[in-house]
Amino acid sequence: MIESIQHRRSIRKYLPEPVSPEKLRAVLEAGRLSPSGNNKQPWQFIVIQSAQQRQAVMEVCHNQTWMMTAPAFIIAVADIAARVEVEPGLYLDENSPHLDLKCAIRDTAIAVGSMLLEAYAQGLGTCWVGFFDQAEIRPVLGIPDDKYVLGVIPLGYPAEQPAARPRKAMSEIVRAETW
Repeated sequence: MIESIQHRRSIRKYLPEPVSPEKLRAVLEAGRLSPSGNNKQPWQFIVIQSAQQRQAVMEVCHNQTWMMTAPAFIIAVADIAARVEVEPGLYLDENSPHLDLKCAIRDTAIAVGSMLLEAYAQGLGTCWVGFFDQAEIRPVLGIPDDKYVLGVIPLGYPAEQPAARPRKAMSEIVRAETW
């Protein structure tokens, strides 16, 4: 596993070849099987393969045109309703203070991390895109206001091999017993 973690990269150039259904299913299965607090599994995933829908999503992701080279997107959505009963009219966005939303985001992030590693194991490239506003992306995808879009994951066969980015030394990030 550490080798996959060391070699996985954020890919921004993809080959035009579509992702096979088997590989796509394996990536989604990695998300489905991920751990979550109290086993609530607060994630939902939207798979987008049509050029028209990918274009609409790319536009609300601040026109990051490189995204269009990926033949598929996976949209990761955190669903607070998996943790608590949702009150009518609940509106979630980047400034929402709800603890249960933070827990749903945490758990969905774990699932996305698993999916990124499985995509790499399947010979696929990914890049976690988070540069969008909830108010703009939700209407494009028909997502209710009480759900939180965590990320857009372009997915496809890499057409580039970026070099490793610098990482902090262990001594800079690990402490023993206390801060």
